[in-house]
Amino acid sequence: MANVMRSHRAVFAFIAGSTLLACAGGGGYLQADPNDPSAPGNVAQPLEALVPLQGCGEVEQYLRGRLADAVNRRIDAAIKSVNERETCSRYVGYDGDDDDDAMGSVGSSSGSSGTNTNGSGSSSGDSAKESSSTNNQTAGVDEADFIKNDDKYLYLASNGAFRVVEAWPAESMAEVAKIAIDGTPKKLFVEGDRALVYVSVPREIGDANGDSYANGVGYSSGSECTYGYDCVPSGDGTATKLVVFDIADRRAPKKVREIALSGSLLSARRIGNAVHTVVVDTPPRVEGLRSYPEDTSDWCEADDTASWRSRAIRSWEALRAENLAVIAKVDVMKQLPAVTENGASALAACGGYFRPNVAEGTTLTSLVSVDIDGGASTVATVVSDPGVVYASETGLYMSVPHRRSEGLSWYTGMESEKQASVVHKFRVGATPALTGYEASGVVKGRVLNQFALDEHDGALRVATTTGRAPSKDTHSTMSVLERRGPGLVLTGKVDQIAPTEDIRSVRFDGSRGFIVTFKKTDPLYVFDLGDKTAPRITGELKIPGFSTYMHMMDASHLLTIGYDADDQGSFAYFQGVMLQVFDVSDMKNPRLAHKEIIGTRGSSSEALTNHLAFTYYAPKNLLALPMTVCEDSQGGGGSYGMTMSFSGLMLYDVTTAGGFQKRGQVAHPSVSTGDGYNSSGCYNWWTNASSEVKRSVIMDDVVFSISDLRVKANRLSNPSADVAVVSLQ
Repeated sequence: MANVMRSHRAVFAFIAGSTLLACAGGGGYLQADPNDPSAPGNVAQPLEALVPLQGCGEVEQYLRGRLADAVNRRIDAAIKSVNERETCSRYVGYDGDDDDDAMGSVGSSSGSSGTNTNGSGSSSGDSAKESSSTNNQTAGVDEADFIKNDDKYLYLASNGAFRVVEAWPAESMAEVAKIAIDGTPKKLFVEGDRALVYVSVPREIGDANGDSYANGVGYSSGSECTYGYDCVPSGDGTATKLVVFDIADRRAPKKVREIALSGSLLSARRIGNAVHTVVVDTPPRVEGLRSYPEDTSDWCEADDTASWRSRAIRSWEALRAENLAVIAKVDVMKQLPAVTENGASALAACGGYFRPNVAEGTTLTSLVSVDIDGGASTVATVVSDPGVVYASETGLYMSVPHRRSEGLSWYTGMESEKQASVVHKFRVGATPALTGYEASGVVKGRVLNQFALDEHDGALRVATTTGRAPSKDTHSTMSVLERRGPGLVLTGKVDQIAPTEDIRSVRFDGSRGFIVTFKKTDPLYVFDLGDKTAPRITGELKIPGFSTYMHMMDASHLLTIGYDADDQGSFAYFQGVMLQVFDVSDMKNPRLAHKEIIGTRGSSSEALTNHLAFTYYAPKNLLALPMTVCEDSQGGGGSYGMTMSFSGLMLYDVTTAGGFQKRGQVAHPSVSTGDGYNSSGCYNWWTNASSEVKRSVIMDDVVFSISDLRVKANRLSNPSADVAVVSLQ
């Protein structure tokens, strides 16, 4: 196994406001093909496409220029404030944020459940005949999660360790391997006899050689952003290790490889043996930059307006000169992302760097492709603010939200819009050598989550919302893009969808699309996307509440989870958790077939905002949902349920004919309250949905429920009786 990643690297970096950089062995940008009219160089370069930088000199010049531009924008804004103010203030032009990216730092960032067949991954002994698997968005594209399984074992990145639980037979379930890992294991992939574990570690901000450059450890931005209604995926500020284990012997995993990335984990996909990881680097703080002039004491001593303005402007101009002098001396090349293996850098100097035409932000986002079996690796570094990641079997897309800023360039065709999303496409596949930048496009508005993007028949469909409900200007858009050279070009769209409402969930299925919006009611819109140049709405259904996740139950039915709602006239309260089955066999007349309400306001489920917690196992028509149930709401629709009546996993038999029939539930009581539940957990806001149980796995007639504390095994015929319990504490 090679000690250093091989040189099949095509590293790009696009700085949404800084630069698009890439550290790679050779170019990496797709060359024009005279026989391919869609190849780069054969069509006009769109404004949103990336522009290559030639060598270290251009890379350094561009980075330093972006820092200088940030300083100049901040000073210009301060001087404008001075000129607009009638009376003197020692604080005019100061916004109170010493950490503004212009002055204080280099970078602050603005499928269905599958089935595992008998025998896969088992090393010895009996195994289940069938089992559920990760609820991936796209068939053939595995998503990283903290738990994976085959038909015999559960593999977990949990509580400081990589763990292997022999889950079958259920009666003898036991943890058979526990490998402590330095750092915090977050997620993993398992393929054959290899497991790749993602570990977050404190980030030493420095260059690729490890020289300390600034503040030391990274920050944490809180919980993962899986449902982007009021957050943007951005990583947690830590560094990332990729630790690969040989698990041929499940009871004695052996570490065979460790790759260190300076960025924090944003998203990851596996296609065959190729693991594609997106990480975010927050560049080091530039020491010596100041946000506000020191000599302000004499500003207001002058009697006339002209005099104090003159003094204030001189102070700001002096600060400009001081900060630009600091920038002229800083080693900007230490901002570049680092990828190392066994202490050796895997990145060549300055090959394949790119910049955007429209510059926003200063964060660096990288795509790292690794062969889980230890073959060649590819790195594609994007110096851009992060965004929502979606992947098909051939393309990885990142949608980056932007807001229009006064005085800065803006995208062609978006002149009337204040909000837009740039979508960058990277070619990916089953081998790391395929990874490379392909094209970029722009759409109005912002995407909600990964389900708002979908690739089908050579086209990318993107559902976006502009504005925020209940603003009268809020509306949504369905856009269809096709690649033409370095551009993702708009070929058709439906605009002004659901005025005053915003998107709460999206699902695509071949040539069809489904969008749920919400303000007071839940309009389900059905789209015919068969004609890429003329997408259209074919049907609409309005009912109370809204869905946050839609799942294709079969070709004619949507199975959804969301919230019930209490109409208050000009607005609506969200209420208990709502399950629904929609019949969409007639695209002109979608119909609500079945509905189930669980609990009252405050009831919650991890599955509401994270599809990986949603397990619908079609072979058994079985729905398994982590659930926190709160009841005894008092004081009307705006009140939360005050009593937690259940916390654990709920099981439903779900059929298109019979709807929802509750099979039973697996209790996970709070440790601190013995056999009871902690009712303080009944006050979750709808976008912060969570539950004690995080995931579930089904093997034959057994369901496994997984929390941070334990794994439980229970028979589907008697879910309330524990067959076995394994502690993860």
